[in-house]
Amino acid sequence: MTPSAADSPADLIISACTVLVHDDQERIGFEEDAAIVVRNGVVEAVTTTAGAADLPAAERLDARGQVALPGLINCHTHAPMVALRGLAEDLPTQEWFNDVVWPVESNLTEKDVELGARLACAEMIRAGVTCFADHYFAMAAVADVVADCGMRALLGEAYFSSQGPEGRERSLEFALRHRGFADGRVTTALAPHSPYTVGDTDLAATARLAGEHGLPVHLHAAENRDQTEASLARHGVTPIEVLERTGILDTDVLLAHGTGIVDRDLPVLERAAGSAAVATAPRGYLKFAWPDTTPVRALRDIGVDVGLATDGAASNNSLDVWESMALTSLVQKSSEGDPRWLTSRQALHHATLQSARAVGLGDSVGSIAPGRRADIVLVDLTGPHTQPVHDLAATLVHSARSADVRTTIVDGRILMRDRTLLTIDVPAVVRELEERLPALVDRSHGRRIQDYDT
Repeated sequence: MTPSAADSPADLIISACTVLVHDDQERIGFEEDAAIVVRNGVVEAVTTTAGAADLPAAERLDARGQVALPGLINCHTHAPMVALRGLAEDLPTQEWFNDVVWPVESNLTEKDVELGARLACAEMIRAGVTCFADHYFAMAAVADVVADCGMRALLGEAYFSSQGPEGRERSLEFALRHRGFADGRVTTALAPHSPYTVGDTDLAATARLAGEHGLPVHLHAAENRDQTEASLARHGVTPIEVLERTGILDTDVLLAHGTGIVDRDLPVLERAAGSAAVATAPRGYLKFAWPDTTPVRALRDIGVDVGLATDGAASNNSLDVWESMALTSLVQKSSEGDPRWLTSRQALHHATLQSARAVGLGDSVGSIAPGRRADIVLVDLTGPHTQPVHDLAATLVHSARSADVRTTIVDGRILMRDRTLLTIDVPAVVRELEERLPALVDRSHGRRIQDYDT
């Protein structure tokens, strides 16, 4: 599609770049010397630089030497937890939760959540992330941050059964009130924490509510092998089988981590009535020394999308999805004992279309094509660490870094131009957050919001 120069001016034309595209078989390809025409927040056309040269536009970006990619998606994180980055280091999972994180989270205020989310959004925008799936507390504050900074997000108010029915009700209230918020850039989910902190009765109620209101469910499940073995010992079923018997797999569900998914879970996921997807965050698994990783190959074989994620920065210190893409490829090669898996093009597919489907946005983002929302990042490949380019996919996955992202665009709006953030004042956020840290990190009270006992 090439627009006519007689049309009213486009909002934005990005020219002279190489564009990552998907063919009708979803295979990754690249179009060189290309131009992207954006109107009303949507990609109107992907054409040639020459074809767009005479088109009127309110704004033009010369992206010579850069690659245009669909904006990256962080499919599972806890954005406000950047405030706890580096606080609980070199600890096993149980001590990490019980001795540090859950005691500190009992101090959280809405203001802490807001400032943490704002800092996290700045970090993600600078790393080329245009959308994130968040599962945390005081999510109305996070929704307001998303509205302010211009990102896109799937948000869910987390709850535990220990909170009583009020927790589940708050999760539903948030999801219904904020669905379509921020000019449609916010979508919502019900967010039970996990099968080991939310009982079967609450999970079944959540599944019913999801069906009644057309909401997806976002939760942690089979995070590691210990959780799966504990569930089998106590209940005779795996966490994934718990989700089937409680009806959660009858809904559209996003499962965080899944390194504890075992062979008996695969047919369960394959026959799920809803759309099941898994978010993988390999940096955290390495840091916790979990012996397994998300079984991406097995999940892909049964048609389950696997999106890329970081988890919260309290567990892995980073919200860098670019790193997650490289690590997913490398860790999968190691775990499968096969250098031919996961290829760079496969990693890019997980980072784009599969991540978009994982967060329920497969029809609107995840590729740069006419009719898709204009969530685009421009990556500079002129640096010495990315030259020469023999295989562009490999260069993007294994040589480029998040710091090579020059420009980040969501819905056609430029959120970062030439590495300068346009919607968030980072120094002001850091100053205010630092003033609040002493009260936030205090653990002398001996409280916990929950106990980790799988």
